[in-house]
Amino acid sequence: MKEETAILAAGCFWGIQDYFNHVLGVIKTEVGYTGGHTKNPTYEQVCMHTTGHAEAIKITFDPQKISYLGILNHFFYMHDPTLLDRQGPDIGDEYRSAIFYLTEGQKSVAEGLIGQLNNEHRYKKPIVTEVTKASTFYRAEEFHQEFARKHGGIGGCVVSPPTGA
Repeated sequence: MKEETAILAAGCFWGIQDYFNHVLGVIKTEVGYTGGHTKNPTYEQVCMHTTGHAEAIKITFDPQKISYLGILNHFFYMHDPTLLDRQGPDIGDEYRSAIFYLTEGQKSVAEGLIGQLNNEHRYKKPIVTEVTKASTFYRAEEFHQEFARKHGGIGGCVVSPPTGA
């Protein structure tokens, strides 16, 4: 089976992981930090807003069951991409909306979808999701992996349930 990877940020990574774990075609997920300048950051460092990293999710998926565009459609459904550096009660650059592309093809799909959604006025405000070349993804501490499954919920994370999963 061929596998592909997507790296996304959309607020609290507990909720993002819980959401994508229920999407048909997703093989596995892991939460971590990316997009910043500090090597091997800890959760505490990321929360201090000095690392430049976002709380993110690495999604491994089966492209025979769901395309990269399908992953991005879920991404834009499950959070508000018009909010700058926040989602729900979480505020700060680590909660920004971002797509970290791994290939030029992913970049093209992401930019095309953002353009389409903006042209269709899908949201009341313009999308502020950044589209950035992926850099090192640092796996978060074990405590944060599969948080919802291990702890029976996602705390204050606000995420819509998946549809059509």
